[in-house]
Amino acid sequence: MSLPTTPQGWAIRLTKILSLHQAAHGLPRFPIDVAALAQDFSRQVFPEAPITMVGGLDLSKGVEGMLMPHPSGSGEWGIIYNKAIRSPGRRNFTLAHELGHYLLHRQANPGGLQCTNRNMADWDSARNRIEAEANTFASYLLMPLDDFRARIKGRAIDIDVMTELADRYAVSLTAAILKWMTITDKRAMIVVGKEGFIDWAWSSEPLIKSGIYYAARQTVIELPAASLAARDVDMETGRHGVRHPAGVWLGSEPVHEMTVFSPSNDQMTISLLLYPDRAPSRRELAELEEEPTLDSYDKFMGN
Repeated sequence: MSLPTTPQGWAIRLTKILSLHQAAHGLPRFPIDVAALAQDFSRQVFPEAPITMVGGLDLSKGVEGMLMPHPSGSGEWGIIYNKAIRSPGRRNFTLAHELGHYLLHRQANPGGLQCTNRNMADWDSARNRIEAEANTFASYLLMPLDDFRARIKGRAIDIDVMTELADRYAVSLTAAILKWMTITDKRAMIVVGKEGFIDWAWSSEPLIKSGIYYAARQTVIELPAASLAARDVDMETGRHGVRHPAGVWLGSEPVHEMTVFSPSNDQMTISLLLYPDRAPSRRELAELEEEPTLDSYDKFMGN
């Protein structure tokens, strides 16, 4: 049987194997034990280059994980996550991301790969192909599309739903939101802020078609002053969110913002922005942007 060549293909192959194994042994379908899967599968399919070590090490700040060959040149490989990562979901997604690199990119990168937290948000293949492929693989492996769609069918998307999905699949909240963003027909955006600035942002395809997206990786952009992400609000207010008038966030439309604040001290925020389902027409945009002109008499009379 020929081996897959795409992230989706590899994820589907492993998902079928997992489904059969879990059904035969009465094991729960989720979450997936990536460490055990990586070692068992690699030994069977790539006995000349197995993954023999999966674990945490003290890595440089900002580095999430690594795929590394054994220094002895034995052909063995290791998958590493940064021990400083406290979130089990982030660790699990990092392991799956590095497994994706092992399956898809190790032959072209015999010296291994080192991945930063920015790489974990690189889902744009035009910007960084191999990181986008590793993220796509991790997404399809940990959150299979059929199960994910079944879990959100008919539900209004909010932070609570995304948190529920993150818990089910043992991934980070960011990963669950990004998964939804890749399949939704909604006009939505995720914005990750750090220390009052936009660290990175991602718009769904329908929102991109509206011309609404941040180029936060190329320029320094402050979080909007009136946004929940920039204000000192309580956790409940942040999770339930508020509906902002046009002009707070990017675009000329009202936006529903829901924000989660990091419990650590890095001043990190994760905002899910929901725009109206229908983009305004050019005429409607023109009407929104028009401001009535007051003459001197109107100003004097206070009208």
